[in-house]
Amino acid sequence: MSDATHTDTSKVPNDPSVDDTADEIIDTLRRWVDDVVVPGSSALELADEYPTEMATQMEAFGLFGATIGESHGGLDLDHLTYARVIEELSRGWMSLAGIVNSHLICAKLISQFGTAEQQDRSLTRMATGKLRGCFSLSEPDSGSDAAALRCRAVRDGDEFVINGTKMWVTNGERAGIVALLARVPEGDASGSSGITCFLVDKTPGKTSGGITVSRKIDKIGYRGLETVEMSYVDHRVPADRVLGGDKGIGNGLRWALAALELGRINVAARGVGVAQAAYDASVAYAKQREAFGKPIAKHQAIAFKIAEMATKLHAARLMTYDAARKADAGERVDLAAGMAKLFASETAAELALDAMRIHGGNGYSTEYPVERFYRDAPLMIIGEGTSEIQKLVISRVLLADD
Repeated sequence: MSDATHTDTSKVPNDPSVDDTADEIIDTLRRWVDDVVVPGSSALELADEYPTEMATQMEAFGLFGATIGESHGGLDLDHLTYARVIEELSRGWMSLAGIVNSHLICAKLISQFGTAEQQDRSLTRMATGKLRGCFSLSEPDSGSDAAALRCRAVRDGDEFVINGTKMWVTNGERAGIVALLARVPEGDASGSSGITCFLVDKTPGKTSGGITVSRKIDKIGYRGLETVEMSYVDHRVPADRVLGGDKGIGNGLRWALAALELGRINVAARGVGVAQAAYDASVAYAKQREAFGKPIAKHQAIAFKIAEMATKLHAARLMTYDAARKADAGERVDLAAGMAKLFASETAAELALDAMRIHGGNGYSTEYPVERFYRDAPLMIIGEGTSEIQKLVISRVLLADD
C-alpha cells in the first residue's frame, strides 16, 4: 500500500479567523489521524467493525463535545474549527466523522431549543461522549420529503405514546438519547399539531422499552459504524421530554432543519477530507508508479488530472470554510451551506473516481485505500439532503422575492 504524504492546503495566509489555538488542535488531530487512523482504518472498514478504540480516543480528545458550550463541559469550537476537525477525521476515515456528527446534531438541538432542564440533564454527559446521541428523521417512506413522516406520538396523560419506524439512524444502537421527529395528531391537549422533536432516553443496545433496533442496514461504504432501522411500538415518553417543552409541539421539523445546517457544513467538510485523501494518494502513487520509462506523474495526462484535482479540492475547501465563517458571524447560512455541501460532496465523488483511474488496476484492489474513498463518497451526495435538494434550497434563496 502506498504511503500518501498529506499536502496541507487548509490554511488561508494572513486570515485572522484561523488562530493559533485552532491550529494546535488540528495539528494534534492530524498526527493522530496519520499515526492511528490511516494505518488501522482499512481493516476495520472492510470487516465493518466498530472502531471502539478510536472512538474512545475521540472521547479523550473531547470531540464528542466539540460544539457543546463550555458551561456544559464542551470545547465550544467555532464552526470553522469544527469543519477543520471533521475534514481531518474524514481524511483518515469518513466513518469517524459520522459517529460525531449525528451526536452533535442531537446536542445542537438541545443547546439551541431545549429547556434549561433538558440542557442540564444531557449536555454535560454528551460532552464527554459517555452519553451518545443520535438524530432520527428519515423513515422507510420519508426521506427528502421529511414532512411526509408517519411516526406518531399520541398524548396519554403526562406521556406521549410513540409508534413508527425510523431508517438510517447513525449511532442508533449505541445511543442513550435520540432526537426523534414524530407527528403529534390534531386534538392534542396543547391545541397544536404537527411534527415535534422528542428527546427519547434509551438504554444503549438493541432493545429499550418499546424501542427495537430491528435491523442493521448493510452498506457499500460508510462502514464500521452502525446505521440501523429502529421500531417504536407503544413506547412511552414523558411529556417533559418534548424538545423545548410545550412550545416545541409542532416546531420539530423547523428546528431540525435549522440544526441540519451544522450537518451540511459537516458533510461539506467530510467531502473536503475525502477529496484530500484521494488527492494525496494520487500524488504519491503518480510519483512512484512508472510507465513507459518514467513516473506516470511525468506524463501530461496524469499531471493535468492532478492539477484539476487540486483546483477542485481548493475550491471545495474555500466554500466550506466560507459557510463556516458565515455561521460563526451569525449570518444566515442556508445558501452558503447548501452550496458548500453540493460542491464539496460532488467534488469528493469526482476525485475518488479520478484517484481510481490514476491507480489503474491497483485502484480496484482493496490493497489500496482509494476503493474505499470511491465507496464512501456517494453517501455525501445523499446524506443531509441530496444534491437535488441542495439545488432546490439554493435556487429558492436566489430566486426569492425581495
